[in-house]
Amino acid sequence: MAPSFNLAVVVDDDPDIALAARLALRDMFERIETLSSPNDLMPLLKKDSPDAILLDLNFERAKTDGREGLTFLGRIMDEDPDAAVVIITAHGAVSIAVEAIKRGASDFVAKPWSNERLAATVRSAAALRRSRIDARVERSRVSELAQGSETPLIGKSPSMERVRTLIERAAPTDANVLILGENGTGKEIVAREIHRLSRRGGHPMVAIDLGATNETIFESELFGHVKGAFTGAAGERIGRLKAADQSTLFLDEVGNLPLHLQPKLLTALEQRQVVPVGANRPVAIDVRIVAATNLSDEQLADEKRFRQDLLFRLNTIEIHLPPLRARREDIPLLLDHYLALFARKYDRPARLIPPGVLDVLVRHDWPGNVRALRHAAERAVIMADGEHYRVEDFPLPSRPEATSVPAPESATSLNLDQFERQMIERALRMHHFNISLAAGELGLSRGALYRRMEKHGL
Repeated sequence: MAPSFNLAVVVDDDPDIALAARLALRDMFERIETLSSPNDLMPLLKKDSPDAILLDLNFERAKTDGREGLTFLGRIMDEDPDAAVVIITAHGAVSIAVEAIKRGASDFVAKPWSNERLAATVRSAAALRRSRIDARVERSRVSELAQGSETPLIGKSPSMERVRTLIERAAPTDANVLILGENGTGKEIVAREIHRLSRRGGHPMVAIDLGATNETIFESELFGHVKGAFTGAAGERIGRLKAADQSTLFLDEVGNLPLHLQPKLLTALEQRQVVPVGANRPVAIDVRIVAATNLSDEQLADEKRFRQDLLFRLNTIEIHLPPLRARREDIPLLLDHYLALFARKYDRPARLIPPGVLDVLVRHDWPGNVRALRHAAERAVIMADGEHYRVEDFPLPSRPEATSVPAPESATSLNLDQFERQMIERALRMHHFNISLAAGELGLSRGALYRRMEKHGL
């Protein structure tokens, strides 16, 4: 069996103790360094990042108070706050080991130890360290995405006021929330607002798009895995559920989760624990779930498509986001926001929208909802060259009467990029900008369609 971790460092001035630790841990680590003095450890930490450090508390002859070890423990934690330090102590010095744990050590083992006890203690410490690092990286990534969000919850229409009221009532609780609405209506924005106003708002929200997650890696993405759990699992990985511990997990496009995978998610939510792929023990989680889907109430009620017990677990509170065509009075506010936003971004002058142009934009159905309006505003800022915006500055394609994607022979251009864009536009309009259905029509995955939409500015 391949080692689970890369590097362990044993710091003890007794060569017999160091050798015993090396032999007990040799199957767990690819490399084990033994040092006789903690002074040699600090230079090593400058160039290496050990998965676990075994540290004796006493080095000077006749010293038994552990002060020397505690001093070096402090230096280790200053150098690497995520360090997994396991204290080596004699039976009579357990109180000192407890003090070490208060100062940041992960655990302690008493001499003489059993190899099984030592291995279990060190494995737990190293795994906890890796989980902390993975969680911090994941939360940092999500936090950066959240901070880069340019879309507030804009609108003064009665339907948006109802949405705000539901958010304000639901957010302070730990109740699971299901957000329903067409693509582009702003479901993730609502999810982030619920999280921001909740008691978990001090932690970054973690998100996963279940519609774009490959079935083969679904369990690994959500639950995590241990090293060697499957081909390509070169190391342990923390799943999104554990990364969202003490925070909120946003399950985007939960309606696209295959039926045979839904029981696994339900079990994790009911038991409030996950079992990483390849692991034997469950890991407790404290997570609030906010989910979103573009499926209709009728589609969600179809047991051949979505488990009703999972639906009941997710929809303690339901928030329906209206399409943009149902709240046209909000379109001027959204246009003002996005035109100003992109004018700043591209260093373009502020321009007014004449009443006639605004009337056309308000009457447009916006099949892609707020996302489509945002893209249209960005294009208008880039393309406009007069003192005022014109209708021509905004891409407002009319819906085609065709009921199927045309064959290649009907294309008006032989340019492949233009034809690809045309095919994608037609598929999107045919399915009213339902990304999953459009992707299926085109024979693409959701992720591949999103990349092509971004490429063509759709």
